[in-house]
Amino acid sequence: MKFTVHHYDNATSARTGTLSTPHADVPTPVFMPIGTAGAVKSLSPEEVSSFGSNLILGNTYHLYLRPGHKLIEKAGGLHSFMNWSGSLLTDSGGYQVFSLSKLNNISDEGVEFRSHLDGSSHYFTPEFSMEIQRSLGSDIIMAFDECPMGKADYSIVEAAVNRTSRWAKQCADYLSESNPLFDWDQTFFPIVQGSVFEDLRKQSAEQLLPFAGCGMAVGGLAVGEEKGAMFDMLDLMDSELPKDQPRYLMGVGRPSDLVRSVRSGMDMFDCVLPTRNARNGQVFTSAGVLNLMNEQYKDDFTPVDADCSCSLCKDYSRAYIRHLFNVNEILGHRLATIHNLTYYQTLMSRMRKEIEQGNFGIWSENILNEMSGYKGM
Repeated sequence: MKFTVHHYDNATSARTGTLSTPHADVPTPVFMPIGTAGAVKSLSPEEVSSFGSNLILGNTYHLYLRPGHKLIEKAGGLHSFMNWSGSLLTDSGGYQVFSLSKLNNISDEGVEFRSHLDGSSHYFTPEFSMEIQRSLGSDIIMAFDECPMGKADYSIVEAAVNRTSRWAKQCADYLSESNPLFDWDQTFFPIVQGSVFEDLRKQSAEQLLPFAGCGMAVGGLAVGEEKGAMFDMLDLMDSELPKDQPRYLMGVGRPSDLVRSVRSGMDMFDCVLPTRNARNGQVFTSAGVLNLMNEQYKDDFTPVDADCSCSLCKDYSRAYIRHLFNVNEILGHRLATIHNLTYYQTLMSRMRKEIEQGNFGIWSENILNEMSGYKGM
């Protein structure tokens, strides 16, 4: 994989680039839709691609439990299994092991956990996470890490940082001793931990740098800490992480978070918000977040967002989509998801354009001021 930086913003740390993977050239900054179980919920791969997404995220934990990584390997990897021609990044499963499962035991060797589906017992080691991701055949493999919650105390975070560093070496060693199973290389991203503790963040970045061939991730943020502390850590990471590699901020976020994070030099993002909120009738628009389940939209025959060109906004009214949600019609979920992902990809495209034209500093200040007046943005 190769990362090429094209433009730097003069007023901030924002930059544009191209992430060239074996399956696609991905313009950055980029937002990755979540395809947890091998699909972006309610959408076909063709639809996801149609509004500008060519890099999506799959999840090791969920795909391991169902349908199983060996079955996906037999299908020719996740690209083939889900009929996706773009790029794929797979999370290591570490976050889900810690957040979804009833933990039995965490040790330096790995994590024993119970499935959130049926309570069955499983055991993940760094090596096993890499084995699964080899079978999935993703373009970008994430390290198996320990992610403590945002308000964990110093000693817990320190232990997680040290364990994450040891596990990263084990992951890298496994990958160096095993070949990809398909006709393309896979790139390994270590994940910087450290919560909101500056010294631990620096320690984690320093220890993980030797394992970063073309990309590093920032994990353990947007997990309960104060928002201001998150951006303090991003500014720190901007000074600590390599400038010639992509920086992936995991699990972020709201539209305003994306703009602020790009200002701090982050390049890659993922979050469940646009798809999950869509399924609950909440849509992101140029006028803020609308909850289309509200009574006020019952006889509102205007478009959801007059500034949007997606199929929902071109062809349907607020009243109609409210009706679809009220009768639990899957078309409502689909249209709202298409709209939200279109909004996110349009926002990313606009940021790339403003950086390229040298206007991002003032543009981002203006859009952040505008978003601050809208709840949920």
